[in-house]
Amino acid sequence: MNDTPGSDERETIADFFIRHPLWEDALALVLGTAMVALGITFYSHAGLLTGGTVGLAFLLKYLAGWSFGAVFFVINLPFYALALWRMGWAFTLRTLCAVGLVSLLAELTPHWISFAALNELYAALFGGFAMGLGLLMLFRHRASLGGVNILALYLQERFGFRAGAVQMGVDAAIVLASIFVVAPEKVALSVLGAVALNMVLAINHRAGRYMGVS
Repeated sequence: MNDTPGSDERETIADFFIRHPLWEDALALVLGTAMVALGITFYSHAGLLTGGTVGLAFLLKYLAGWSFGAVFFVINLPFYALALWRMGWAFTLRTLCAVGLVSLLAELTPHWISFAALNELYAALFGGFAMGLGLLMLFRHRASLGGVNILALYLQERFGFRAGAVQMGVDAAIVLASIFVVAPEKVALSVLGAVALNMVLAINHRAGRYMGVS
């Protein structure tokens, strides 16, 4: 019997932290990035946008016709320095893998599925939900999609700000700026989609609520 003061409390707290094995982290990376790529496919087919580096990649795709996957990968390169400095090697490597997978799957998914008809409102909402669920999987396994995701996670861990709230503010600003690129009704639907995406994060990803670690 351990009579050390506070030992029972420490053991009880430790029981709440469940370390994910490597295979769970790998599976979460694949499933999470596949969900994000599905949402991107919805948005691309409907001509919508979202926030963050994904939104910037959409803007360049619509403006210049460049490959979404290649642009998305390149845009994220500067953010790895912040990830390495503030979040460590493990988080940075997982994020690099996640960004690479999304870049690849975003190009491949349209060849695997097609839409005879896709309602734009449905695409905005459920594309946003799909991306939100994908990001939630990545966040809970100590990964992200770079860019604003890294900043949002850092602010949550350092200052306790909700990652979803930070992401929502930045995403809304990027989507509103797209009014010069796409039709106003597309912008309105994109704002709705950004809200749907970030609601998933704001409701389900709060500091201290989820105790799984990698």
